Amino acid sequence: MGNQGLKHQNYEILNLIGYGLSKFNDDFIKEFGFSSKSDFYTYCVENNIARTVGTVKNRMDLFDPFFPNNERKGWWQKGDTYIHRKHLIDSLFGNEDVKGYSNVVKMFLKENYKIKDIFVDVKPIVKSRFKKLQETGLEAELYFMNNYNSIGVFKNGILEDARLFGDGYDFQINVDESSYLAEIKGIRAKKGKFRMTENEYNKALEYKNDYIITLVLNMNDLPTFLTIENPTQNLKFKKEERVPNPIVEYHLINEIC
Repeated sequence: MGNQGLKHQNYEILNLIGYGLSKFNDDFIKEFGFSSKSDFYTYCVENNIARTVGTVKNRMDLFDPFFPNNERKGWWQKGDTYIHRKHLIDSLFGNEDVKGYSNVVKMFLKENYKIKDIFVDVKPIVKSRFKKLQETGLEAELYFMNNYNSIGVFKNGILEDARLFGDGYDFQINVDESSYLAEIKGIRAKKGKFRMTENEYNKALEYKNDYIITLVLNMNDLPTFLTIENPTQNLKFKKEERVPNPIVEYHLINEIC
């Protein structure tokens, strides 16, 4: 997993709000004490959550095609271009009702925008999921899981999830008689750097061409894949040891683009 590159301004909260507006409609804004969407949009601008009213509405339009029950078409022309954003929120908060989901949004606002008049009541596990929301790794992994068949070397392969094992790779992809180990790294921009843990680096040394770093680039907009076979052979890393904890990592020297 990786976490490199700059995010668009207020990327997470605008996605959370757009999802809430699309899925729960007016019930969502009522949880914030508003009776009209326009008043809620203004609230977002006044609290520096969005630069303009149109920014908030656009984020709702982005999610609208994925919630047909709201009877709005939104950005239907985009097809499934942005569905990876819905997949991420679904994976963490998809089972929450409007009150529970609104509390997630309120928690984000309280922690990041210092809005005083917000009361938040969430369960510990929701707080744990909330922390995962802001990690690039999970979003990149979900995108890979839903789109790995579009990558030539993995096409028609069978995916096995190895993330819980902590053995230096995220997934094994079985293609015919071959098995590839895929380590996923997410980069917000179109180019950037990533690092490998000592465990990942050693696994790459062991499996060579069967170990494939899979970068999910441009995650803030339209993600794309870049695969790197045998990364320890084909890329230059600098060994660094973090202190005070004796953790060894290998940092990429040059940007990938």
